Amino acid sequence: MIILEDDCLEFRFPDVHAAARCTIGFQRTLRIPDDGRDYPLPPGLGVFPLRHLDDYAARLPETWRRRGGVIAPMHQAEALWIDFASNYPFAVKVATGKICAITGDAWVERLNRDPQDYAVLPDQPWLDGYCVEKGTIRQFVAMPLGQGYTVEEQLTGAAVHGGLQFVAYPMKAERYEALQAEQGEFGDHVVYSATFAEEAPMGLAPGGRMKQDVYDDPYGLDAWDQRHGSRCFVSLLNTTQWMATTGERPPTEPPTAQSYAAGGLPWFEYYGGDLQAVDGSEKLRGLASVARHAEATGQAPLPDNGTFGVPPIVVLGKPRRVRESARDAR
Repeated sequence: MIILEDDCLEFRFPDVHAAARCTIGFQRTLRIPDDGRDYPLPPGLGVFPLRHLDDYAARLPETWRRRGGVIAPMHQAEALWIDFASNYPFAVKVATGKICAITGDAWVERLNRDPQDYAVLPDQPWLDGYCVEKGTIRQFVAMPLGQGYTVEEQLTGAAVHGGLQFVAYPMKAERYEALQAEQGEFGDHVVYSATFAEEAPMGLAPGGRMKQDVYDDPYGLDAWDQRHGSRCFVSLLNTTQWMATTGERPPTEPPTAQSYAAGGLPWFEYYGGDLQAVDGSEKLRGLASVARHAEATGQAPLPDNGTFGVPPIVVLGKPRRVRESARDAR
């Protein structure tokens, strides 16, 4: 079952094991410059609000009503990172516009090992973007469908789905119990006149480059209980659509990366110890970033996209997994 609590998705599998639960949240963050440099991890600026789609079904497209899930607001060109939390091992597939964020392949619910198309929790504490190379991702950036920016459009030539898709599979109970016996318990770890149809829905596009590993599965495909999985869509609305649909104001736009860095606030790196990283996707590596697509099509360049110097970096590891918000100085 999936529960929406504190603006996060909680996946629970009591039929597998009492401890089989994980949480997925969506952190607002700084959009890093799309300038070819590899940047460290930006901060979390608080979670995006999530609402049950069914509560607003009458105001949303029929295709959205059929797939269900939750809705979230994003400003155009705003970035996000996915925050995973679990004390129980999970294999989680992440897609945008039904394109796998790790391999660039079309969405399928089953797990694939060669190449690995899922993240392993709790080893993977977060995912900030598309895995383009070993140790490098391109940041998730929200852009309207229909303008050619999104990964979905670049790989399929169509602007159909948008949003994000997830499926979570818990570790088999017997494997978890065996691991517990060997290692001990896992841890660390307002009414507006606009209508929805006036503007295109949002998808995710590749932004600037960032240093981040997507970790290889240390357990093997047989460890995951693929008989028990839960799937959820996260549909993205722009700010006008969000207000028209929910009557709520969306969060204000986040500060720019330049202003954040100029204030001397921290950036982050994560040290995964002896965990191995996957190689990254050639399909995703060859896509045009938001800045490159705008340049190639003669569209307005992204604002606040200039290179800047990053202040000292805070290194996080397994004993300290939390990317604190800028408000809390991380």
